[in-house]
Amino acid sequence: MHTPTLLLTAYAVDPYKGSENGMGWQFIRQAAKGYRVIAITRENNLPAIERYLREHDVPEAAHIQWVGYDLPRWARWWKRGNIGAMPYYVLWQRTLPAFIRRQRWSFDLVHNLNFHNDWSPTWLWQLGKPLVWGPIGHHPLIPTPFLRPVYGWKPWLADRGRWLVKQLFWRSPALRRSAQRADLVLAMNHSVAPVLPAQPRWLEVFPSAGSMSPGPLATKTANERFEVLSVGRFVPLKGFDITVRSFAAFRAALPEAERARVRLTLIGKGPSQPLLERLGQELGLGESLRFISWIPHQELLNLYREADLFFFPSHEGAGMVVPEALSYGLPVLSLDNCGPGEFITPTCGRSVPYGPYDETVAAFAARLSELYSDPALRETLSAGARDRFDQWFDWDTKGALLRQWYHSLLPVEEPLFSIPN
Repeated sequence: MHTPTLLLTAYAVDPYKGSENGMGWQFIRQAAKGYRVIAITRENNLPAIERYLREHDVPEAAHIQWVGYDLPRWARWWKRGNIGAMPYYVLWQRTLPAFIRRQRWSFDLVHNLNFHNDWSPTWLWQLGKPLVWGPIGHHPLIPTPFLRPVYGWKPWLADRGRWLVKQLFWRSPALRRSAQRADLVLAMNHSVAPVLPAQPRWLEVFPSAGSMSPGPLATKTANERFEVLSVGRFVPLKGFDITVRSFAAFRAALPEAERARVRLTLIGKGPSQPLLERLGQELGLGESLRFISWIPHQELLNLYREADLFFFPSHEGAGMVVPEALSYGLPVLSLDNCGPGEFITPTCGRSVPYGPYDETVAAFAARLSELYSDPALRETLSAGARDRFDQWFDWDTKGALLRQWYHSLLPVEEPLFSIPN
């Protein structure tokens, strides 16, 4: 029987990190639970991968061949950190097929994995194998009332500038060909399909966001405080200004004696932190608002266990931290949008539709008040949050579904092997 081999390309892979890096790592691991895998990533990702494999027992690692690829130094001198990252990523993708052909590998399917959005093409269809493309993300425009009056003209112009660039790419023949030639397109959310320049043969909404199960949850003890938690980079896209203003309005409506019993914790760092700190001071939050910089992951997990609610009014089309919060049974409060708003249901959280800025803040404050005053509702939503995670966001559950799709595209009857989850 033919031994199936998958070739996966993932620009960002780091088992010690979250977001795109962690997603790349998890997708490759899950693929290797059923197939042999050739995994191509950037050369600078290999040391972290090798260190992790020395420190941890990863059974499927024996079925993964890691390969580093980058453009020659003379062709990437202009890339410095995040500066030039997207143009370099496009060049990296564009030159991959020629690099792969030179290796003369034998493989049965290709999957162009992460760092994807709905405007950067793939060229792996040139290899003549079944192609999986994505998950592809889509970030809509941030509504003007939630951006320019809060953060100023510069972030607003940057957001609109990125949108104009996307519109150019959406019209590109390369992107049209990518959508047409892919055998399966994985989309982060339902907003991806309408902006693709061609109808894919097969499209599945399959968010790249996921988390490993923390196992059975201990019974939560009653907190002295009502703990509201939010995690992410402090940038306009994440909507932390809404978080702070909504929490302040909720707190101000409480009897004065109860205000010391509620606290908002923001974990992260980023250029918007000074603005958010000033906002907290202006709204009189004092010790009811605390900022914690990025911390070791285990410490973050302890804060999930202690929290009562995860508040994440992000404007993005994803929300990688939401599954992790759900895995700890935290009800989630978000905007009703194509990102976190699609990750939750009324059984595990509450979402607020976009409206005028002040009305949206007031609606979030009302939801906070509802959840604060009704512990039984929080308990019901907590159970729903864990159920939602188990059904949709556990990496092992997602991996099993991914391997089913691979199987349907491969000209073999069964995977080579199956590693228990």
